[in-house]
Amino acid sequence: MLFFTDSDIKMTDEEFVLLRDLIYNYSGLYFAEENRYLLERRLSPRLSHHQLVTFHDYYYYLKYDVSREQELSDIMDLLTTNETYFFRESFQLKAFTEEIIPELIAAKIKNGDKTLRIWSAGCSTGEEPYTIAILLLEMPALAGWKIEIIGTDISQRVLHHARKGVYGNSSFRVTEPHFKSRYFHEQDGGYRVNDRIREIVTFSRLNLYDSNKFLFLGKMDLIFCRNVIIYFDIMSKKRVIEHFYTTLHPGGFLLLGHSESLMNITTAFKLRHFKNDMVYEKPLLSGSVVK
Repeated sequence: MLFFTDSDIKMTDEEFVLLRDLIYNYSGLYFAEENRYLLERRLSPRLSHHQLVTFHDYYYYLKYDVSREQELSDIMDLLTTNETYFFRESFQLKAFTEEIIPELIAAKIKNGDKTLRIWSAGCSTGEEPYTIAILLLEMPALAGWKIEIIGTDISQRVLHHARKGVYGNSSFRVTEPHFKSRYFHEQDGGYRVNDRIREIVTFSRLNLYDSNKFLFLGKMDLIFCRNVIIYFDIMSKKRVIEHFYTTLHPGGFLLLGHSESLMNITTAFKLRHFKNDMVYEKPLLSGSVVK
């Protein structure tokens, strides 16, 4: 029997196209020709893991094996970057707490509504949804409200980390000491999120490219999707953003990463210029659709 090291296994032109298209159809992640080496390098260890000889064998594994869904979920970790930390992009969070949430509170009180639903799409290891929860619990105006924060990701591995809720020092690189002492306690060699926070944050696996799964989320007041759509091509971006538009209540907000925009993707959202940041809003009254 032949044994190959990861570096011995090369990807042919045909194998690249087969794997690229399979991954794209599953997740919306697109690998152009210039990213071929990246795809080869990151998937090579999976061939050794499953004792496969060629990328063509691996393609058939992903296509037909009974464990294909788990494998596809696992390789999403290899193909994307999950590095994150608490209170990332502080200027946007300032707009969130000082401008966006007060506006949502005023609108909801006017309608006799004291519920707030926020979705962290592509939540990775959980720092973002837990940060949102901390910021909301710090706001006296939300006392007595029903707050629900949902974190989703395509990777089961990062979701397991998020549910465990234990973090090392690197996750707190910009966290103010009083937040760390108030909402975390030492456990298992790290710091565990307190139950007060965990009660309003839930996690579930969701592939942003799976239209059917969006139906189970229900309507949202605000969606965080930061540094996720950078992995998609233009058609995939349009598809995902259309899902976000449908999921948001009229007057709801979409917060993207600082390097992301909806330019050339859709005109359905309105770009709001707040004092601290620019974010996208689904208009209250609009007949426009994502196109």
